Amino acid sequence: MAAARNRQEVSAWRPSVPGVTEVFHAHFTEYAYPMHVHQAWTLLIVDDGAVRYDLDRHEHGTPHDTVSLLPPHVPHNGSPATPHGFRKRVLYLDSTRLGDDLIGPAVDSPDLRDPVLRLRVGQLHAALAHPGDELEADSRLTLIGDRLRAHLRPRSLTGIPRRDPALAGRLRELLDERVVQGIALDEAAALVSAHPAHLVRSFSTAYGIAPHQYLMSRRVDRARRLLLEGRSPAEVAVATGFYDQSHLTRHFRKLVGVPPGRYRNSAR
Repeated sequence: MAAARNRQEVSAWRPSVPGVTEVFHAHFTEYAYPMHVHQAWTLLIVDDGAVRYDLDRHEHGTPHDTVSLLPPHVPHNGSPATPHGFRKRVLYLDSTRLGDDLIGPAVDSPDLRDPVLRLRVGQLHAALAHPGDELEADSRLTLIGDRLRAHLRPRSLTGIPRRDPALAGRLRELLDERVVQGIALDEAAALVSAHPAHLVRSFSTAYGIAPHQYLMSRRVDRARRLLLEGRSPAEVAVATGFYDQSHLTRHFRKLVGVPPGRYRNSAR
């Protein structure tokens, strides 16, 4: 019974997404962090319970509808604020994602009540859990970074995304050329001379679909043709740019409604 009361479950990994130094998921019932610092930014959401912490000698809390952003180099602690502890998901981000100029504003306002931001951070964690979805994770993180900067520096808000169909068309051409090998967001932005966030917004505004969704749609279309030729799902996954067969299956089922093996077996 003591083990059940004092639960400590953690999962940590470093994804292949620029600027993310670590993903950390944890469920603690009694553990309390002492005062400590990080070299990276801490982007935190709590899925169950709540955390109470001190930052710059001021007490804060993280209910489940809050996104907390703790700046690097500033001491903080953390302890459960509810009897059953807390379950949290954390991203540690380096200075390429958020600059040191935001440390002061983040110390003043570390807890952000923003349902859209909270949803996007949750979606980002889902993408980071699956190898092969790096373009999606990078795109989501880029837009999250913009929204965080808008909270910390409200004057940076730009309002309605500016339409740029020519830029969107250039990105679509790049994605069409690299359906199998894929392309990183930073590389695409460099090739078309655009800021990554503006590139993602321009594409989504022009075509009504995010770049990563477009790329996965193209890959699934190719997979359908190869499956109807009788090739195995494992072969098709490699031939169409998916990380592995389970990666193909997840996206194929999402877009077609059935797994690739069942789709192939239905062919006449």
